[in-house]
Amino acid sequence: METFIGIDQMGQNAKIASRKLRMLESVQKNKLLGVMAVTLEKHKSSILAANQLDLDAARAAGLKDALLERLELNEKKFGDMVTGLKQVMELDDPVGEIDSMHINQDGLEIGSKRVPLGVIGIIYESRPNVTIDAAALCLKTGNAVILKGGSDALLTNQAIMASVKEALIDQELPDGCVQLVESTDRNLVKELLEATKYVDCIIPRGGAGLIKFVVENAKVPVIETGAGNCHIYVDEGYEIDAALEIITNAKVQRPGACNAVETVLIQKNASKALVPELVKHLTEQKVSLFLCQNALDLLDDIPASVNLATDLDWSTEYLDFKLAVRIVDTLEDALNHIDEYSTGHSEAILTHNYEHARMFLAAVDSSAVYVNASTRFTDGSQFGFGAEIGISTQKLHARGPMGLRALTSSKYVIYGDGQIRK
Repeated sequence: METFIGIDQMGQNAKIASRKLRMLESVQKNKLLGVMAVTLEKHKSSILAANQLDLDAARAAGLKDALLERLELNEKKFGDMVTGLKQVMELDDPVGEIDSMHINQDGLEIGSKRVPLGVIGIIYESRPNVTIDAAALCLKTGNAVILKGGSDALLTNQAIMASVKEALIDQELPDGCVQLVESTDRNLVKELLEATKYVDCIIPRGGAGLIKFVVENAKVPVIETGAGNCHIYVDEGYEIDAALEIITNAKVQRPGACNAVETVLIQKNASKALVPELVKHLTEQKVSLFLCQNALDLLDDIPASVNLATDLDWSTEYLDFKLAVRIVDTLEDALNHIDEYSTGHSEAILTHNYEHARMFLAAVDSSAVYVNASTRFTDGSQFGFGAEIGISTQKLHARGPMGLRALTSSKYVIYGDGQIRK
């Protein structure tokens, strides 16, 4: 077993590797990703075997089903991981793109172009596919990356990293291009967050607790991602069947995803017909419901899985087969609720009222705002960006699904002919 080298040494290695990476042409980076796809397939059996060990340990530890789903790397997810890697190869490389060009009064030709951020630290929970997605996106944009996955996926991540290291060796690139923190020591997370000498940016991917810890403890600049207390507002006049289909998709398809709906707000004139049908439909899907008192009053019989909502339910990102439901008098009340409880991720309105749709789009301050569609579409691949590094819920540098361009910065390049400033 290799001896863990520590965050400081990893940072030094990444800094050296980042210089090598930013000098690579697109064709060289794409060749590396192509080799990674081959080595990933080569290591498939060992990766899936390692994932099974992680799953067995997680079940024994009592991890809930929705989180087990995030941890699992089955045949389909493995195939999607390889496909995503190949899709990143096919995407245009933003590095070197010219943002602007002009000649100033002194005859200097001044241009701005896209450049890598440098060294990126990514801290994430479960989802071992993030290991390969993050590596691919960072390498495509010429960034070195230090990965810190969750302890529950350590064996899987180590197996994936074996394939990445093999590809780096094949292309005669240093290990520092992609590194995995292979220790479960939590103090190492704090060290990574404080590694300002080497790390240019930290991106956390996970639940609200992880993101809160990173934001409160990081000295390295942070791009907040992931926390998704997402809402769907159902307006008066929207068809019940269509509303049920969208809400069910947003809640049930992947309840552990950050873009899954957590609270449904229903306009009071629509509630009498919709609430009983929604409760019936979702309880059949094994969803536990937390209803406001006005919604409970619309039920003739209250199933065991239906409870009275508390204030905590409005602010909870369940990441589970759970949903809060509240009746509101007006669109303005829905907007006020979202303003108070949203994490700025994804919100949707279901309506046929053009003015209400327009008002919702203008008033809701989240990274993705939908009209008559499921919140589950907030995803880099669905937006056409290929794999994503995360979904930014902040406003500076990047917002929403973060593709390749979000992993670049800008550099001014100035050509002169002997000019001096007077």
